[in-house]
Amino acid sequence: MDIVFSKWVFAFSLSCCLIFSIALSVEGLHGNSKVRGVNLGGWLVIEGWIKPSLFDGIRNGDMLDGTQVQIKSVTLEKYVCAESGGGTDVSVTRDVASSWETFSVRCLPNLFLFNLVSAYDDLHFLFIQLWRVSESEFQFRTSQGQFLTCDGEGCVVSATAKSPSTPETFEIERNNDSRVHIKLKSGTYLQATLGNQLTSDYPGMPGWDDNAATFEMAIVANNLHGDYQLANGYGHERAKEVLKRHRNTFITIEDFNFLYRHGINTVRIPVGWWIAFDPDPPAPFIGGSLEALDNALSWAEAYNIKCIIDLHAAPGSQNGMEHSASRDGTTDWPASDYISQTLDVIDFLASRYAKHPALLGIELLNEPSAATVPLDILVPYYKQGYQIVRKYSPTAYVIVCQRIGNADPLELYQANIGLHNIVVDLHYYNLFDTFFVNMSTVDNILFIYKSREAQLQALNNANGPLVFIGEWVNEWNVTSGTQKDYQDFGGAQLEVYNAASFGVF
Repeated sequence: MDIVFSKWVFAFSLSCCLIFSIALSVEGLHGNSKVRGVNLGGWLVIEGWIKPSLFDGIRNGDMLDGTQVQIKSVTLEKYVCAESGGGTDVSVTRDVASSWETFSVRCLPNLFLFNLVSAYDDLHFLFIQLWRVSESEFQFRTSQGQFLTCDGEGCVVSATAKSPSTPETFEIERNNDSRVHIKLKSGTYLQATLGNQLTSDYPGMPGWDDNAATFEMAIVANNLHGDYQLANGYGHERAKEVLKRHRNTFITIEDFNFLYRHGINTVRIPVGWWIAFDPDPPAPFIGGSLEALDNALSWAEAYNIKCIIDLHAAPGSQNGMEHSASRDGTTDWPASDYISQTLDVIDFLASRYAKHPALLGIELLNEPSAATVPLDILVPYYKQGYQIVRKYSPTAYVIVCQRIGNADPLELYQANIGLHNIVVDLHYYNLFDTFFVNMSTVDNILFIYKSREAQLQALNNANGPLVFIGEWVNEWNVTSGTQKDYQDFGGAQLEVYNAASFGVF
């Protein structure tokens, strides 16, 4: 099997995704009736790892929304701490920020696990999460969701506010050596007192020497680089310029021509929920993705290419990741209001594109987190989404994605989501887990044959929906892999997955 397309996708869209299918016949596909396609990742939903240069022009770009920091008083040599994660006054009491006192970040598929372990009876949280207001103004959010707040000059800072406004907004002044000053909008500076409190009563203007108003700030994690971080980082007008240029150049009609000439007949196009509010979506999101999607379907029609429209980012974020436009890594989507809004987005997409000759299907949600999205909430959403699509099209494929994390793919096969043209999207990864860390190329290939082939055969024998394999072919933990290694790894996946599936990413 020739893997040239997977290498091309990496250079072209950096989505590292390849779709092949030998199981599904679709009327109107060029070349033959088998689905062969690519995922156009990083285009209408931003993922910073795909095109990091999009963020290069943001001032204080290491302090985007969701960045986690630790703050230490230089005079007390102790760390600012929100005891028990918030709900009390902030103290400046902790001596050491070691790994067991703070946290480690382990990146699993669509889920950041923050492992916080304390040597004390209760948990002491030493990291603070940033909500960005401007390039120098920020709100500080604790792990339990409260915000640091100060009512004015002379106050004791506490972590008790449930939502941020002016009293929860602070300006950060930075020096070149990681030292910072923190002050209120009124201009009063915070200081660490001898009584280990954080108060807003430092007299005058502090210098950068060792004084009570000077702190050391360490950036512990800066993992989120999505649409929220880009738009809020640049500000509305500059973000409009950046995204307009990106949307107009990252994918063009010439790329569809290239796809057509190389036998690709399907594209999966990730979109964000704000597309339904184009051209003026809620802040900080930037309009223009709807026009780009319209263009994509027109280009696809011109080259006889079919499109899967994938709702990649839902309101509130379904997995806390940058590609679901999470502000700070939290997953709020299971809230009923967000689910209702998401169904409205599906209605918008289905009503607009159901009759378009280039549409193959609509994916109702990409990679909901198993840790934060209960199955008894997800399945009813999928059933309602299926009915919405069927309201506008009796034939469009309705694609439902498995939960990412500790979830059994069979759970959706047994859910009876729909009767006709329903597809389950499975995402397999050979990374994001310590299990794969020391695997060689041969080990990775053997894992596919020994583990995944059997699972796919079992799913095929389950007499349920079609199987759609979402696979990041070029993402694995073999850092020194050669071109032949990539080809062998991709070839093994395609051999196994094609024999058992509707499609392979």
